[in-house]
Amino acid sequence: MPHSPVPSAEFVAWFRSVAPYIHAFRGRTFVVAFGGEVVADGKFIELTHDLNLLSSLGVRLVLVHGARPQIERHLIRNNLDGHYHHGIRLTDSETMQCVKEAVGRVRVEIEALLSMGLANSPMANADIRVAGGNFITAQPMGVIHGVDLLYTGSVRKVDVVAIKDRLDRNEVVLLSPLGYSPTGEVFNLTLEEVATRTAIALDADKLIFLMEMEGVQDAQGNLLRELTVADARTILSEKDRLSEDVALFLPCAVLACEAGVARTHLVSRHVDGSILQELFSDIGIGSMVVESPLNTLRDATIDDVGGILQLLQPLEVEGILVRRGRERLEREIERFVVLEHDHRIIGCAALYPFFEEQAAELACLAVQINYRKQGYGDLLLKHMIAKAQEKGLNRLFVLTTRTAHWFIERGFKEMDINELPSQKKMLYNFQRRSKVFVRKF
Repeated sequence: MPHSPVPSAEFVAWFRSVAPYIHAFRGRTFVVAFGGEVVADGKFIELTHDLNLLSSLGVRLVLVHGARPQIERHLIRNNLDGHYHHGIRLTDSETMQCVKEAVGRVRVEIEALLSMGLANSPMANADIRVAGGNFITAQPMGVIHGVDLLYTGSVRKVDVVAIKDRLDRNEVVLLSPLGYSPTGEVFNLTLEEVATRTAIALDADKLIFLMEMEGVQDAQGNLLRELTVADARTILSEKDRLSEDVALFLPCAVLACEAGVARTHLVSRHVDGSILQELFSDIGIGSMVVESPLNTLRDATIDDVGGILQLLQPLEVEGILVRRGRERLEREIERFVVLEHDHRIIGCAALYPFFEEQAAELACLAVQINYRKQGYGDLLLKHMIAKAQEKGLNRLFVLTTRTAHWFIERGFKEMDINELPSQKKMLYNFQRRSKVFVRKF
């Protein structure tokens, strides 16, 4: 029985909603880290589809894989015990041989799957060229608390020039958890250190960790979708309640963000398409860690009236927005939110609820001209949708004369004036002839 096609209107609305992300991600560098479990469980085939899509959209990809379960199997097969010291694998010469064999097998399997080009599959016509090499210089971790960790090492240097050269050739760079020394030795590294140090060295736009959990959770088990570095540090101070994954990856996220990586994402490896859902949706499905931003989105106060008026006035003169005097703005200030950049108001929006119809009007959405095309309008829209949902409302409508396409691209559909809430319909200005658009949620 054939699958039912996705309704064309829904598909178009969805495709338009992801367009801003496609433009924003083109030419950006993403470092994606995943453990050997993804390969061992057969989930890497699904991941290749997502990686292929990102690559085809112009994202510069650096992949970092792990091999822990494969290493453990090699040790068992060779009747060797795995030894750990303070949670760090102790790698002697026999263990190192198993590490090299396991990593090599995993790497070959990953390269094979990335090379697929089966017809009628997401990899059809894929042209992913995988680059590898001695990009990571390592050094021995040395003696810790009286124990020599031998061939367990740490990252000494990342060959940024060589990696960028491969990325410039539209190749996907694949890094293994191994490092090489100028003396010709090979060292066993952790995938999280390789990924973090590489993202920092490349000044990557995103560092993405695939993990067992869906992300970072609060004490009640609720997913924390966005954290600042300060938020993350507070969570890390509560060591007793941290899962193994969060304790492992969240410090890396903090380190990366503090060193200049714009965003670090922690998402579940168990959800098909988790990277796409995290990157191409408003709220994502995992946890995103960011450096403390200069931007602040908050409820407006009476002290903001002057700044809002200054922001709205040019748009009112052009006829894009309806004129609002100071007195009216002061009366309705609790309806407004403002977006500040370094303590200056650069954006605002207002929400007028109609509880009887379970609807709300979005009004006065404005961003200062110097800050447009940076996603601040989307940020305000997302915030107002969330506020409407918190009030138990299920649709947001807007009246506009000049910005119809902006709203259509973000999932709004045109509706008839007669569908407006009765109170709003009575106030409709037929001379202005605003078009009405609605987005349901």
